[in-house]
Amino acid sequence: MDTKIDLAARVGQALKARNLLLSTAESCTGGGVAQAITEIAGSSEWFDCGFVTYSNASKNELLDISEALIARHGAVSEEIAAAMAEGAIANSSSDVAVSTTGIAGPGGAVPGKPVGTVCFGWKIGDQIFTERLVFGGDRQAVREQSVVHSLRGLLRLLT
Repeated sequence: MDTKIDLAARVGQALKARNLLLSTAESCTGGGVAQAITEIAGSSEWFDCGFVTYSNASKNELLDISEALIARHGAVSEEIAAAMAEGAIANSSSDVAVSTTGIAGPGGAVPGKPVGTVCFGWKIGDQIFTERLVFGGDRQAVREQSVVHSLRGLLRLLT
């Protein structure tokens, strides 16, 4: 099984081969995706920046996500994950973005969104992909699985 560092290195190779820059927009992972990416020596060649937008206000201020969209769908939704990825590209020099928003626990569950619910967004060019998963385990396990899934999604997007 690939580690997050192995995955990040492969993402970097794919981005570098295509001469693309990546940005991240993270909520529940708290910068974990960007941290895995910057473990790779030379990642400055293909990684532009990361946004950690934990609060709804920061999603609005840093990623240009309207309060109305958050109110309509909730911060943990595929719609917000898509908007986060779009906002990361719009507010950086990147060509590709990945986003995460979720409920890592132990609290925070709401009807229809149990602890472990994480929504992902990936954007390249005009294409945007989203996904919603529910992971098991404690807070650390949910966050770790989310980082790995984000990187795997980037690899799928780039290959």
